[in-house]
Amino acid sequence: MKTLIINGVEKQLPPGQLPETLAELLRQFDIEETMVVAEVDGQIVERNKFAQTLLSKCQRIELWRLMVGG
Repeated sequence: MKTLIINGVEKQLPPGQLPETLAELLRQFDIEETMVVAEVDGQIVERNKFAQTLLSKCQRIELWRLMVGG
């Protein structure tokens, strides 16, 4: 099993299901890229770099969904 820490919770992923990039992770969890702010290992990732941001096991990922409305 591979582990990612997402929003402080350890997520165990079966072999072969660890997403290669941040963009793949968002797709895997059905999260729209335009509606999220992401941080990987304490660094904010610019939205245009989601597809180039490589992931590896045990990384800490924080995701904040943007809410619209009032």
